[in-house]
Amino acid sequence: MTELSSPTPRARGEVSRAELVRWLNDFLRLDTYAGADLSMNGLQIEGTEVIRRVAASVDTSVKTLQHAADSGADLLLVHHGLFWGRPLPVTGPHRDRLRVALMADLNLYAAHLPLDAHPEVGNNAMIARALSLQDVQPFGRVDGHVIGLAGELPFEQSLQDFADRVQKLTGEICLVHGGGTPTVRRLGVTSGKGADRIAEAAALGLDTLLTGEPEHVHFNDAFEYGVNVVYAGHYETEVFGVRALAARIEEEFGLPWQFLHHPTGL
Repeated sequence: MTELSSPTPRARGEVSRAELVRWLNDFLRLDTYAGADLSMNGLQIEGTEVIRRVAASVDTSVKTLQHAADSGADLLLVHHGLFWGRPLPVTGPHRDRLRVALMADLNLYAAHLPLDAHPEVGNNAMIARALSLQDVQPFGRVDGHVIGLAGELPFEQSLQDFADRVQKLTGEICLVHGGGTPTVRRLGVTSGKGADRIAEAAALGLDTLLTGEPEHVHFNDAFEYGVNVVYAGHYETEVFGVRALAARIEEEFGLPWQFLHHPTGL
């Protein structure tokens, strides 16, 4: 009888593009968000077939793509990709971004809502863990998906002390709208663009919302709903997910990675 040979083991430290993309799609549960996210989640640009090095960035720009290419990365993992639910002509900056990626044979993989919401490596999960939130529950519904988290801090602290703590965590000076109590204990976290979650925070009895960027249309909500809002920066609240996901890829496949820091100040 002919003995069946075992499949050739994959060399640790490299992986085929097809295998890594399949793993990412499954790990991030991309199918769950089909039709609910303007972002074209998944592989947006196809590059080299073998991945040996990964770069991670919040945004996709000529600078981040060139930085990834210069660092020797085969794949750039981003939170904000190039395609957002509408066709774009290949002109101007869009052409330049595509040109840089294609010239470098660089793969581009984007994960937007799936990375905000992921229970292990998501932006909000990582922030909640860093703040030691307890009794964590889902919070922050977007197009039928809950992407944020709410919970209790281990101890009550002043709003100023909490904002200082967040500033140390993110490196960004926080904008604080003190619409609620002078202390923080019950907190909602939704990274990036989350000012529209103030009413939901009030309905859950949260005293404070931590999010990324302010919006003028929601300025008065904090004071009228009686909720403190700490704005820590859209960019700075979304560095956590891509870094954690890149580290998880290293753990799974042995691929070295680098975070490309291109802050926007927003």
